Amino acid sequence: MRAVTYVKHNTVEVLEKPVPEIGSDEVLLRVGGAGVCHSDLAIIALGDENPLIGGTLGHEVAGTIAELGSEVAGWSVGDHAIVSLILSCGQCRECLAGRDNQCEVVYPRGALAPLSPGIGSPGGMADYIAVKARHLDPLGELDPVSAAPLADAALTPMHAINTVRDRLTGDATVVTIGLGGLGHLALQILAATTGARVIALDTDPEKLAFAAAHGADLVLQSDGGAADRILRETGGKGADVVFDFVGVQPTVELAVAVVRGGGAIRFVGLGGGSFPYAAGTATPLPWGVSIERAYGGTRADMRQVIALAEAEKIAVEVVRYDLADAVQAFDDLHHGRVAGRAVLVP
Repeated sequence: MRAVTYVKHNTVEVLEKPVPEIGSDEVLLRVGGAGVCHSDLAIIALGDENPLIGGTLGHEVAGTIAELGSEVAGWSVGDHAIVSLILSCGQCRECLAGRDNQCEVVYPRGALAPLSPGIGSPGGMADYIAVKARHLDPLGELDPVSAAPLADAALTPMHAINTVRDRLTGDATVVTIGLGGLGHLALQILAATTGARVIALDTDPEKLAFAAAHGADLVLQSDGGAADRILRETGGKGADVVFDFVGVQPTVELAVAVVRGGGAIRFVGLGGGSFPYAAGTATPLPWGVSIERAYGGTRADMRQVIALAEAEKIAVEVVRYDLADAVQAFDDLHHGRVAGRAVLVP
């Protein structure tokens, strides 16, 4: 089979690999679609000492069951399914408490990231992937191509949003920075599940136009004047919640500048930005602000995402690429030529 393989620093190739054999508790999934994420760009940029070199990439995966292991129950050949982002153990303290995105087994302290398809385990940018049956969720009639990015691009913002549900009241103002793969779904989730006022920011006029048509109450260019405008729009108080789906230095500074006292910031983007903090008064951060470095989501979050997609309340803006054109898809994403989510289709 064909598999998109991380071969060296900043380089991927489509190579031939054997179709995986499945264990008794696994299924063989014929991949329908595999999303291409900025996390994939971050992985291949880690350098030639990266232990992930040689692995098949792809952590947003959906498809059709082609074969069942002997002990698998509840699934049939031909079922559509999506693969869990985090391959949690299901038995540790965190998993049993419903925090499977913090699984102690697959995400020990000091690990780069939890074990995921394409991140420490063979990924789904391939014709087939072997998956434990317990790491699948049913998709019903959803198209696996357009559903594949739900595994991260919708799951991750859903989880971040769920952590601040108490702040997303009808009189709240929410700022979402970055309207790419994750951000354009966060906007739709906010519009579908909250009554909060949403201010959406990006540097791309086309993405701002999308936001204006999909639930944003105000769209703004993410530039040097954005913070002052947001403060004016909130009577000088700032936003109740800020989601940063970019994470570069200017967006991190913007988030800190516009959050209100007692508000919340959820940093999701992996752009490497930072802000100064001191345990006294010499910090730009208002008192009482909750900050979380958000990652992935839980199985419960995933079920919510699927339900919203089935109800047609959220939809991924998909740019399709043939699996053979994976190198082009990576290049287009790197250079900002993808609106929404690139999806590789075998």
